[in-house]
Amino acid sequence: MYLANHQNALLDALLIAVYSQRFSYFLTRAGVFKSGFVSKLLNSLQMLPVYRIRDGWNNLSNNTAIFNTCADLFNKKEAVVIFPEGNHNLKRNVRSLSKGFTRIIFETFEKYPNIDLQLIPVGLNFINAEKFPDSASLYFGKPLNAKDFVLENKNEAAIVLRERIQLEISKLTTHIPSEGYDETLHKLNSLNVDFLNPTSVNKTIAGNFKNYPSVKSNTFSAFKPFFKSLLIILLIAPYLVWKFMVQPKIKEIEFVSTFRFVMAITLVPIWILIIALALGFNLDWPMSLAYVFLVLCLALITVKA
Repeated sequence: MYLANHQNALLDALLIAVYSQRFSYFLTRAGVFKSGFVSKLLNSLQMLPVYRIRDGWNNLSNNTAIFNTCADLFNKKEAVVIFPEGNHNLKRNVRSLSKGFTRIIFETFEKYPNIDLQLIPVGLNFINAEKFPDSASLYFGKPLNAKDFVLENKNEAAIVLRERIQLEISKLTTHIPSEGYDETLHKLNSLNVDFLNPTSVNKTIAGNFKNYPSVKSNTFSAFKPFFKSLLIILLIAPYLVWKFMVQPKIKEIEFVSTFRFVMAITLVPIWILIIALALGFNLDWPMSLAYVFLVLCLALITVKA
């Protein structure tokens, strides 16, 4: 079982899927399964709906079947990814964990008492999650033997397990205490700390900001606005669709990067293909290839600068 903090909506799941080296199942909030087509699509991607109180008390009973499914998956040595905070939030701290994942663990042992279930804490880190381009770091903690947390008193066991997992995740991502959060975040930003290195950032917070490794400035980054402007010109249609049709409809800032990613892998390639074919048929194919090469180079420079 992978247990991760949750900041950046779908991108969190994608990063874990790519770097965990496991073909995992993902527990996903049931609200996104309302459409029949979307539900089939998500199921094909091994996403399982999990219901919360906000989805209605009557729906909570549906979790029993999902939790049984998770137990069966563990018994088949499959991996399941859970975001135990229960929701996403861009704040740089690990919120209190819900008890749903503890119920899955304990019910798994009731069904399969001798199962070797390992818990792997995961820390996701972003420099500026809602901006583009952005960088991310992903850390996998040391596995914990779930059986060590099985106690006769289930309520006590659940509390111990939640506290331990929250502690382990907090070591793998920047964890700013809720008290004085804004002031602490302001100090960290002014020090230009490297949010991709949570160990050093957490030490900076614990050490009252006395010792901190700041991010080295990239001289090439001064040219980023120029290259980004050129890229926008070459991708003007997808950019206008994003700027005036898609982005204004996004209600939760945590979904900005997710929708931008979807645009990047759907509309942008279609636009590039259309322009390349138009140049090839109406002018010449070397110019068509030059356009594609220029777009790819500008995209790479804009992201890496």
